[in-house]
Amino acid sequence: MLRWLIGGGREPQGAAEKSPVQTIGEEQTQNPYTELLVLKAHHDIVRFLVQLDDYRFASAGDDGIVCLWNAQTGEKLFELHGHSQKITAITTFPSLDTCEEKGQLILTASADRTVIIWDCDSGKQVQRVSCFHSTVKCLTVLQRLDVWLSGGSDLCVWNRELDLLCKTSHLFDTGISALIEIPKNCVAAAVGKELIIFRLIASTEGSLGWDVLEVKRILNHQDNILSLVNVNDSSFATGSHVGELIIWDALDWTMQAYERNFWDPTLQLDPQPEIKLFQKPNEISIRHFTFDEENVFAAVGRGLYVYNLQMKRVIAYQKTAHDSNVLHVAKLPNRQFISCSEDGSVRIWELREKLQLAAEPMPTGFFNMWGFGRVNKSATQTVKKPQEDATLCALEPIGDLIGHSSSVQMFLYFEDHGLVTCSADQLIILWKNGEREAGLRSLRLFQKLEENGDLHLTA
Repeated sequence: MLRWLIGGGREPQGAAEKSPVQTIGEEQTQNPYTELLVLKAHHDIVRFLVQLDDYRFASAGDDGIVCLWNAQTGEKLFELHGHSQKITAITTFPSLDTCEEKGQLILTASADRTVIIWDCDSGKQVQRVSCFHSTVKCLTVLQRLDVWLSGGSDLCVWNRELDLLCKTSHLFDTGISALIEIPKNCVAAAVGKELIIFRLIASTEGSLGWDVLEVKRILNHQDNILSLVNVNDSSFATGSHVGELIIWDALDWTMQAYERNFWDPTLQLDPQPEIKLFQKPNEISIRHFTFDEENVFAAVGRGLYVYNLQMKRVIAYQKTAHDSNVLHVAKLPNRQFISCSEDGSVRIWELREKLQLAAEPMPTGFFNMWGFGRVNKSATQTVKKPQEDATLCALEPIGDLIGHSSSVQMFLYFEDHGLVTCSADQLIILWKNGEREAGLRSLRLFQKLEENGDLHLTA
C-alpha cells in the first residue's frame, strides 16, 4: 500500500492494452508529496475547491454540501447545509479594506436556483436569494466595485446585501457558462460559441442607479467555449470544444493570437490528395488553462500544451499526458505545474529547455502534432530556424500522485501546506511534503520534551 501511494506505479489496464502515457518510475526524487491525508465529508462527486486564506479552503459538489477545512491539519471546520441540489459555482467574496468587518464570505450557487452567502468564520448562512429563472452556472466578484455577478440565462449584478442592481435581458437557453473581469468596468462572458463583452455603469451621485450594457458580441470560435481565463492585465484567453485557442486583447477585445489543429507536415512526405479526417471533439477540447508571465498551459483532451505568449507558438507538449481527458491544470513554483484527469491520476510536470536541431521541421500550429487539419504544401520542405529560435522546451513528468479511485476534478496549491485534490470518489486528499512534515514532527517532539523537562534529564 505504501508503494502504491508514494511510488506512483499504476497497474496495467490489461494484458493486451498498453498505455501510451509516459511512466515516471518508482523513484520520484523530485516529487515532495510523499504523505497524504484522506478527508471524508461529502456523499457525492466533489467538484469545487476554493482557497479562503493561507490555511483554509472550502469544498463543494453534487451533494449540495459546502465544507470548510484547515489545510494544515485536515480538520473539518464547518459543514454548511442550505442547498437542496448540486453546487454549480462557488467563489470568495472578500471584504473591502474600508469595511470594519474583515470576515471572509463565500458565495455558492446551486441547481436549486438559489445563491447563498456564507460567513466562513462562523459557518452561518448570511443571506439567500432565490429569484433566478435558471441555474446559475458562474459567479464573479468585482471587488473594486464591491459587487458580484451571477451568470445563467441572464447576467445579474448584485451588491453585498443581495440587492439586485441591474440585469440583462434573457440571453440564450444555454446561458452564460463562464465570466471574467476585464478592464474598464467590463466583463467577458462565454455564451455558447459567442464571447460577449458587457460594461457596468456604476452608480454616481445624482444618477438613477446601476446599469449593464452589452458592448460587443464576438463570434470567432467554431464551437462552444469551454474555458475562459485572464492571462494578465492586458490579455485573456478562450478555448473551445474543437481545440481552438484564442488570446484576446483585454482593452480593445481584438485577437492577439489564434491557434488550432493542422496537419503534421512530417506525416505527409509525398504529395497526396487531401483527405479530411476528424478526431472526436472531446479528444481536442480545451477544458482548462493556467498561465505564468510567459506561457499559457492548456489542458487539451488527454494532452498538455505550453503556448508561449511572446513567440505565439507552442514550445512544449505531451500529447498523451494522461490516460483520459485532463480536467484541470495549475502552476507551481520553479517552472513546474500539475494536472489531473478523468482517469483518477494527478501528475506533476517540469518545463525544461532543450536544444532543437536547426534543420528539423518545426510545428506550425497549436495542434498540428495531432495529425489532423489541412495540408501545408510548403511544409514538406525542411524549415531552417534562426539560431535564437532553436531552443524549445520539453515537459518532463516528475511526480505521480496515486490516491483517488475515480475522476479527479480539480486541486488547490498551498505553498506551506501542500496540495488538495477532490474527486468523483467523494474524497478530498491533502498531499503533504514528507520531508517538511517529518521536520515539523521532530520539532514538535523536541518542544514537548523540553516543556516536560525530559530533554534536560536525557542530556
